[in-house]
Amino acid sequence: MQILPQFEGFDWDKGSLEKNLKKHRVTTQEAEEILANEPLIARHDDHHSTTNEERIQALGKTKAGRKLFIAFTLREHKIRVISIRDMTPQEEQAYERHS
Repeated sequence: MQILPQFEGFDWDKGSLEKNLKKHRVTTQEAEEILANEPLIARHDDHHSTTNEERIQALGKTKAGRKLFIAFTLREHKIRVISIRDMTPQEEQAYERHS
């Protein structure tokens, strides 16, 4: 299901940037690539959304073929990445089924 909202760029949080790079070895370039590449499988994250902020989870692939999971929100028309990491085996299976 494609639900990616229109956005005008990225709003990078320094803490999240460092955490995602150190813990998951994912660069900002990879995060931006998966949101620009097809197929991208996205869904609303009702569990983590609040009345003030909707969260979205997506599965996608980098240009190099790395399969990643990303959780993000939209703030002032910019994507704010909350977390990004490699897909789990179950997420990979779901991605392959729906792509």
